[in-house]
Amino acid sequence: MIYTGFRTLLLALLTFIIACSPAEEPQFVQVDGTRFVIGGETYRFVGTNFWFGAYLGSTGEEGDRDRLIRELDLLKKTGITNLRILAASEQADHSRALTPSFLNADGEVNEDLLRGLDFLLHEMGKRDMKAVVFMNNFWEWSGGMTVYNEWFGGDPTFDPGETGEWTRFMNQSAMFYFNEEAQRAWRDYLRLVITRTNTISGIRYYEDPVIMSWQLANEPRPGHGDEAMVNAGRFIEWVDQSSAYIKSLAPKQLVSTGNEGTQGSLGSEQIYLDAHRSPNVDYMTFHMWAKNWGWFDANDMEGTFPSSLENAEAYIMQHVEYARMLNKPTVLSEFGLGRDYERFEIGTPVTYRDQYLGFVFGLLEEKMKAGSPVAGTNFWTWGGYGEPQHEDARWRPGDPFVGDPPQEPQGLNSVFAGDDSTLEVIRNHHDTIQAINRDYPFILP
Repeated sequence: MIYTGFRTLLLALLTFIIACSPAEEPQFVQVDGTRFVIGGETYRFVGTNFWFGAYLGSTGEEGDRDRLIRELDLLKKTGITNLRILAASEQADHSRALTPSFLNADGEVNEDLLRGLDFLLHEMGKRDMKAVVFMNNFWEWSGGMTVYNEWFGGDPTFDPGETGEWTRFMNQSAMFYFNEEAQRAWRDYLRLVITRTNTISGIRYYEDPVIMSWQLANEPRPGHGDEAMVNAGRFIEWVDQSSAYIKSLAPKQLVSTGNEGTQGSLGSEQIYLDAHRSPNVDYMTFHMWAKNWGWFDANDMEGTFPSSLENAEAYIMQHVEYARMLNKPTVLSEFGLGRDYERFEIGTPVTYRDQYLGFVFGLLEEKMKAGSPVAGTNFWTWGGYGEPQHEDARWRPGDPFVGDPPQEPQGLNSVFAGDDSTLEVIRNHHDTIQAINRDYPFILP
């Protein structure tokens, strides 16, 4: 009885000591050669694009915190722990622009959305998730670079989806790199966000290990066509200078470009490498779009799918080799495929999407086992519990958000909560990566 009583007392004392001991401090993602590490251990991940997360967390009308919590729980359950999110949008006038915006034309900042970002990051921290936060957009759907240009003396913005003038739009967007007033305004916004104190956790953003990386923009490019080659030098300088500025504000966190690879670098290996050679860019990114780049035809799925896989493998191998050349990790941070025959409705077949994701995941798993610099993926895109609202699949202000941005049909590339077969493909990939992290923890020289 005396022994039993002593053992009970000892266990109670140990439990009290553990309970009173400070919790282990969360650690930042760091780079060690061609791998990510957290606390010295290799970090490889399954991620997605969840750009609208701060909108769900907002204290404004667009907010839906109950849904956000459900989304994060499902993401975590599926093994998706790295989220690429939007923290910058600019007020635009065209009909298919995202609204509301983080930043208005008069310089007013939307505190509701920033509080939504606070809530999102705080909830992600509870679930041991990491965020990649992009801070601008080369494209029109969230305002982006052309809006900054218009605000500071450039040409008026327009919607290239309505006019079809994509080359003109891209070269107009690239003028942002030359617009000094626009650059100053953008840096003011960068400083405001990066130095913000989270109203829920009380942590400054630059001190928050939930934030893995600040990303310069969504798919920044030098422009399009031969005439855009004259922009390449300034584009490379902008990457280096902007990355250095973010590093000065957030030295504990990583910086990435958000670039698509050679497809977003005028097809030039040299431009892509030079843009990522900067010591202020911690790792490389690339995107892959089978349909947009003409590899895959939704009206001839059977005929074009095999060559799409061949092109995907070649593009991935090419960019893995670039990362090896620069001795940096790399992330495939956008890729996806629509539902069969490009249907939008929830519940329609996803046969080719599942095969495509499975192929890409399998290829990357083999590269990870072989000591490749590839560290993870963020597939495009997460729709979760959202639903398209209209027969024309167009987004309208006030509609619930899905993964597809407002200029695209809602449901085009979204993975919804009811897409059980796709979620299973993703969950299996997560399980495989966990095994790889255990059995192949180091990157080979």
